[in-house]
Amino acid sequence: MQRITPFLWFNDQAEEAVEFYLSIFDDSRVLTQTKYGEVGPGPVGSIMTIEFELQGQKFVALNGGPHFTFNEAVSFVIHCESAQEVDHFWEKLSVGGETSQCGWLKDKYGVFWQVVPTLLPRLISDANQDKAQMVIAAMLQMQKLDVVALQTAYDDA
Repeated sequence: MQRITPFLWFNDQAEEAVEFYLSIFDDSRVLTQTKYGEVGPGPVGSIMTIEFELQGQKFVALNGGPHFTFNEAVSFVIHCESAQEVDHFWEKLSVGGETSQCGWLKDKYGVFWQVVPTLLPRLISDANQDKAQMVIAAMLQMQKLDVVALQTAYDDA
């Protein structure tokens, strides 16, 4: 059983956001939904929460109103095995959102993601600090992380 579940507060776009995420991540599904009743605070019969799963990771999305918004203090890291996976998630999640430095992006719902090749932690934690620093320097120049360029920076150091 997953002991910690990210809980995402949306104004009123939880259903739309969940469908967006399900369209991007394979092996994903809606698990349960709850609806607002007579006591509110949302319209009677409208979706209150959606529990969903993205590649085995459970989340809950809430239509909670405009009281809170997402910010960079919390993000979700997608560990990508290949450049093709980096491209897939970067291109799909950034549609209608904003891209940033070092593999970070904000999707069109304001949720922050980091699209990271799995080789990056290994390269930047290398015992050879010259190599690690060259990779970090290369990464700092990128928005979408380029697997080939990161490996080249490491190899050329």
